[in-house]
Order: sequence, then structure tokens, then C-alpha cells
Amino acid sequence: MDLFPHSWPSAVLTLLQALLVALPAAGLPVVLHRWTGRAWALVLPASIVVVVGGLAVLPEAASLLTWLALLAIPPLAALTLAWGMHGARWWLALPVPALLVVAIAEEGRRPGQIAALLLTALSCVALARLLTGAVARGLGRGGVSALRVGLIAMAVIDAVLVFSGGLAQPNAVLNAATPAQGLPRLQFVGLEGASMGYGDVFVAATVGAILAAEGASRRLQWAAAGAAWVAGALFDQLFRWFDSLPATVPMAVVLVLIGGWRGLAARGDGAHGPGAVAP
Repeated sequence: MDLFPHSWPSAVLTLLQALLVALPAAGLPVVLHRWTGRAWALVLPASIVVVVGGLAVLPEAASLLTWLALLAIPPLAALTLAWGMHGARWWLALPVPALLVVAIAEEGRRPGQIAALLLTALSCVALARLLTGAVARGLGRGGVSALRVGLIAMAVIDAVLVFSGGLAQPNAVLNAATPAQGLPRLQFVGLEGASMGYGDVFVAATVGAILAAEGASRRLQWAAAGAAWVAGALFDQLFRWFDSLPATVPMAVVLVLIGGWRGLAARGDGAHGPGAVAP
């Protein structure tokens, strides 16, 4: 049985998505502490509803979104390398302008595609850390739980839209939009005809950011990344019957499974802690 029934580029994107789970660190810059609250958890489900609904009503908005991506994603990618990920250093952000140059100079060719997808994927890490920090700051586990619910709600909405065909037209419009002739489309990740929406990779980074905000070890984040790759590879088997899949779903499943496993482990530790009677 072919493990990757769709294409090798699709398998590469699935691996890239999984790796994003391992990267985010936790915390929020002091200057942003006043802009926090549980309401930020609504960003995840609201983003897909607003974008899909907006493009269905006003397809011309895709041009604005592709320009927004071009202007915002390179600085966010630099922020990831300088601050947002584990092991971040300011000098790691120095190659970002070179990646943008390659993405522009080789637009439409494989080197340009790789440079563009690296920029887009890296930008998700800083954005996920900022979002998670804004929700968790001052709210503790309650805020992170709200973000978990928001992520699962986004995956459910994504699945309904994809399997009902409601996402096909808005997604095609957004992916086809270009800022200008010869400029890269950074609003999604694509490689040799395979593609994932920005939301798909952003959700993966958010899973990692949630785990980091909960104090998970680096080892657990890497284990979650491995689980995300397995879940994504298994989910990709549905490409045998479907042309498009909601790639947010495997990430939501991993988040639920890791959360359940950590909950059981915490109960076990409590049951065998000081003063407890072992069975």
C-alpha cells in the first residue's frame, strides 16, 4: 500500500506542518500585556468563517489578503527566528531577507516555492506564540482551555466546509491571488502542486504554543510533533477518495490526545503523591 497516496509534495507539507508543533516557545512581550484576554481564543474559529464568508461575498478581498501576507509574513518569520521559537537568537533572523529575495526571483519555480513556504511556515510560530500568550496571560489554564476549544471549533468548521465543498471556491480565489506580477503568494504554503492554507500551518504552530504555555517539556513537544506527523500521514490516506482534506483535523486530534494523556498522568501522580494510598 502506498503510504502517501496523493504525492510526495503533499507528504513534505504534512511533515512541515508536524514540525511546527515542536518549535514555539512560551511568553508574551511586556509591551503587549495590556492586550490580553480570553476573547482572543475566538480568533481561530472566527478567522476561517470571516475569510471564507468574506471571499464568498467579495472575491476582490483576496487581493488585500495576499498583500497583507506579503507585508506581514517576512517580519513575522524574522520574529520567530529571533524570539518566537525555542533556541531563538537575533542573528538567526538575518537570512530572512535572502529567503524573500529567492521567493521573488524564483517565483513559480521550486527554489522560490521552498523559500516562500519556509517564510510562511516560520511566521506561524511567532503568531501562534503571540496569540497563545495573549489568551494565557493572567488567565492561566482557563485561558489555554478556551484556546483549545477555539482550535477544535476551527477544525470542525474546516471539516464541514471542506467535505461539503463550501471551501473550494473561496480557497481557489485566495490561492490564485497575487500581490503583483512576479511577487510570491505567501498566503498559503505550496510545493509542486500540493498546498495547505495558512490556517492549516497556523493551527499546527498553535498546538505547539499551547503545549509550551502549559509548561510542556521540549521532549513532549517533539513527541507531539511526531504524533502530529503520524496523524497527518494517516489522515492523508483519505486522498485516495478526496481531492482536498481539512488539514486542521489531525492537529486538533493530537491536541485532544496529548491533553487527555497529560490529564491522566497528572491524576496518576496525584493519586500516588504524599499521603495517597496506592492500590
